[in-house]
Amino acid sequence: MFDGVCNLCNSSIQFVIRHDKKNRYKFAALQSDTAKMLLNERGIDSSQIDSIILIDPNTAYYIKSTAALEIGKSFGGGWRLLSIFEWVPRPIRDWIYDLIAKNRYSWFGKQNDCMIPTPELKAKFLD
Repeated sequence: MFDGVCNLCNSSIQFVIRHDKKNRYKFAALQSDTAKMLLNERGIDSSQIDSIILIDPNTAYYIKSTAALEIGKSFGGGWRLLSIFEWVPRPIRDWIYDLIAKNRYSWFGKQNDCMIPTPELKAKFLD
């Protein structure tokens, strides 16, 4: 799940789609009913989340820097080197993540509406 009106977030989703060779990921904007339902099912307070959330059906969920690292590592190859950042304590990683998240609209811009996927990409989105 991602912020559907954030330009940085939308660019990040496009990046994941290009690198997701095993077709593992499906997407939903945090503003969508589907995302709200999934968050509610897992007892996640959606009012406290404005960042990326990775829900793994076999486990719980990952947020912020941990979600980004998990996604990157799943691409395989050289991307697995991202695991070195797991040695950085999560509070430090998340502080950097939060700094970017807090400024994402002013640095990267914001859309008025959530991204509408092309017909080719529609199957990658949950709603």
